[in-house]
Amino acid sequence: MLQLIETICFENGIFQRIPLHEERLNRSRNHFLGKVEPIFLAPLLKIPESLNTNKVRCRITFTKEIESIEYELYNKRAITSLQLVFDDAIDYSYKYKQRDSLNALLSLRGNADEILVVKSGLITDTSFTNVVFLKEGVWYTPATPLLPGTRREHYLRINQIFPADIQPDDLYKYEEARLINAMLSLEDSATIPIANLIF
Repeated sequence: MLQLIETICFENGIFQRIPLHEERLNRSRNHFLGKVEPIFLAPLLKIPESLNTNKVRCRITFTKEIESIEYELYNKRAITSLQLVFDDAIDYSYKYKQRDSLNALLSLRGNADEILVVKSGLITDTSFTNVVFLKEGVWYTPATPLLPGTRREHYLRINQIFPADIQPDDLYKYEEARLINAMLSLEDSATIPIANLIF
């Protein structure tokens, strides 16, 4: 079994969305290992005292069991442009630690800050986030992401965003894009103008 990771946000004094991370971690273990005893994350997480007033990325590496838990201060990347790249074969349906296929696509970003992957004719994800698009006051996210993120799942469950099949030719219908992941909320994400999505 390849190593997998979970990235959990520590913010405002608490670890965020633990149940969703547990769901995905244990779903991944069950997929690769068959039915196994679930792992409960909350008892395993303890923020270092030197970081407990900051926004912190907690990175859990696991296979059958937890192999390591690392904590680091979060520094947000500045992303203002996306290069569309096309790959019908890429598979990142589980949060693998090994990211060679994504890194190979990332090398095609040219002068853009980040990539936006198109698979089988549909917009999916960037190399490290899910993506959402604004149209007439409603946020939409690709219905078939490369990796269903935990924050994306949270927003879907509370009807803050809605799934949609989005083709590259549909992008002009939207007003802006934003990136979301465990560390990056819709509110904190920078606006990316649709004009900054490069074909």
